[in-house]
Amino acid sequence: MATVSARSSARLRNRLLAALSPSDFALLQPHLEPMALPVKRDIERPNRRIETICFMETGIASVVAVQSDETEVEVGLIGCEGMTGTAVVLSGDQSPHSTYVQVSGEAQRIAADELRKAMDASASLRNLLLKFVHVFMVQTAHTAIANARCHIDQRLARWILMAQDRTRSETLALTHEFLALMLGVRRAGVTEALQNLNRQKLIDNGRNQIIVLNRKGIERMAGKAYGTPEREYRRLIG
Repeated sequence: MATVSARSSARLRNRLLAALSPSDFALLQPHLEPMALPVKRDIERPNRRIETICFMETGIASVVAVQSDETEVEVGLIGCEGMTGTAVVLSGDQSPHSTYVQVSGEAQRIAADELRKAMDASASLRNLLLKFVHVFMVQTAHTAIANARCHIDQRLARWILMAQDRTRSETLALTHEFLALMLGVRRAGVTEALQNLNRQKLIDNGRNQIIVLNRKGIERMAGKAYGTPEREYRRLIG
């Protein structure tokens, strides 16, 4: 079990926990435990009971839609701004999606049953977590819009910005294969898009990593594909 000081510092590393009132955080604090998140670790499996909720501190978890033929496409990202297990906040106990770690990091985990008890005890806690669920739904909607209407360069720029928001780093550990899966395109398309951003000196990309050189330029490249979920987060959560 984590010490009180470790759990208190964790509150500051996760923006959702940091937004809680002291009384609401006190409901969760005794049940929070630190958790290492290596790449590819499963957090939620499709149609399986969700036992653990992760409040991400570092790294990125991808929420991935899985079709019957095992085709996978990312529908959302979760990092230090949020939590996994949105189905539990909505009174569910499972999801058809898969959630697993794409960029290694750390989290504070809590048993799903303990989170349910805390939400039952505090309407303000439940309301804040519901606000995050709303923001996450906005994010998934804009991912669908980007996939349907935006050129791959725009989609890649959006994804880089979202990843940097969550890692708070200019260096992103991302392979071409991973980006192809996340963007739902062939690897050759990802390679071409990366080369295009590289030629414009927006990024530098080496083996299994992307270095952000010009964030403002990447924002211009992403255009309207980026920004709406982020503004909604700031409006509702801060």
